[in-house]
Amino acid sequence: MAFLLGSANSARGGYDIDNSLRFNNDDSTLIKSFDAAGNRRTFTVSTWVKLGDLASGKITGTQTGGNNYFFIGNKDNGQFTIQQGDNGIRVATVALNRDPSAWYHTVFAFDTTQGTDTNRVKIYVNGVLADVCRPEAFTTAADYPSQNLELFHNMTTAFGVGCRGDGDNPLEGSLSEFYFIDGTQYAASNFGEFNDNGIWIPKEAKDDLTFGTNGFYLEFKQTGTSQNSSGIGADTSGNDNHFAVANLGVLDVITDTPTNNFATLMLTKDITLTEGNLIMSHNREYWDGAHATIGLTSGKWYWEHRIDDADGDDRRIVGGIVSNPETYPHIYDGKGTNGDLAASGTYGTVSSASPSYMYTAWATNLIFDGTDTYNNNFVDIDDDDVLSFALDLDNNKFFIAVNGSYIAGDDGGTDGDPAAGTNETFDIVAASTSRVYFPAAVVGWGTNTSSTTASFNFGNSSFAISSGNADTNGIGNFEYAVPDGFYSICTKNLAKYGG
Repeated sequence: MAFLLGSANSARGGYDIDNSLRFNNDDSTLIKSFDAAGNRRTFTVSTWVKLGDLASGKITGTQTGGNNYFFIGNKDNGQFTIQQGDNGIRVATVALNRDPSAWYHTVFAFDTTQGTDTNRVKIYVNGVLADVCRPEAFTTAADYPSQNLELFHNMTTAFGVGCRGDGDNPLEGSLSEFYFIDGTQYAASNFGEFNDNGIWIPKEAKDDLTFGTNGFYLEFKQTGTSQNSSGIGADTSGNDNHFAVANLGVLDVITDTPTNNFATLMLTKDITLTEGNLIMSHNREYWDGAHATIGLTSGKWYWEHRIDDADGDDRRIVGGIVSNPETYPHIYDGKGTNGDLAASGTYGTVSSASPSYMYTAWATNLIFDGTDTYNNNFVDIDDDDVLSFALDLDNNKFFIAVNGSYIAGDDGGTDGDPAAGTNETFDIVAASTSRVYFPAAVVGWGTNTSSTTASFNFGNSSFAISSGNADTNGIGNFEYAVPDGFYSICTKNLAKYGG
């Protein structure tokens, strides 16, 4: 089994987290103003974070203008950081947390009444007390708050989750299990534990914590947009400190969590990723692509890919699988000219060591196996069409459907049947310990100046689903029926069915 999970892996224990909330760094926010200030010297923030494009973003904070700000967030270099303007607080992790496939558990614990400055602010990452420094000045000691300083947070001024209180600089990524504790400095061990394999996992902590007056606990189990117990920002601590919702909806409440980590797309040069790294866009004159965060060597797997903007008659969008993309970076090297598939460095020169299997929406419709091109008038693809992919690595077959109809590769017919294992789109080279397949897409265009865009669904869709279909294990939400025996790409399925 070969796949990328990063520093925070799927929990294998008795406590499961059901939901998380996906933020976009352009406008999505949760904001609340409290009736009275809480404890501004002693409080704790605990949350799991899955970063998106790694741009700087705010996990929580307050801002009223100028130097009147406090925030906890991530910097684009990978540091988790705490900053305050008026008193120059600057504390950041020395370690760089740059894995967009991982869930990181973060605890930011404050008690400015402590006599020792290093005890006044603590950052834990995945259960370990982090070494800290001044942001981006790794050899410089952190700037800690002075003793008994009242921080610019937990006031009546707007309090943001996934952003600062003014709504600026929202997070690009997802948050799960967001705790705010008013009046107590807790350690990471209050929220998680190491399992028998040494992996940091969450534990059921709610009933063992003292939340304080302004404390709250966001589980993201609701999908409403009102500031109440039915809203996305519902507080389930018992305090009813519910948050107002802006530019977040049912699609943003997802089941990609620290206890079931789903595939997304890896960050790639010249590809812009949004919506939790599930929407890719591109607007330059070469082929570029992105592949999934989880690679596969065995089992049966299903995912979907919607064509959002295929750029008219000169469209260039390709979906399928690639193998060993880091060793053979043929899906994003940009060496082809004007979208030339056969140019040196692109798919035309892929060897049997790194085969790729693709379907393209072009002026003519093609399937492509890395060395040969088949042009048999396959099903036309246009904007808003959904491609389905069923990868059978137990029998070395790959099936591709357009709007639910599977394409037989031998004749271009629509009689493929993944469940029966018949009339596959491709017979593929077997996966192995040295050949790992990754879901992928490539986009490009010729002389046009408009962009191409595509959206992925590995079980937590980035686009609206009109029907709703789970896999054989009851996991995921897909537009089309998942073939019997096939599974969405997530860590729970990988642990059970191979990968």
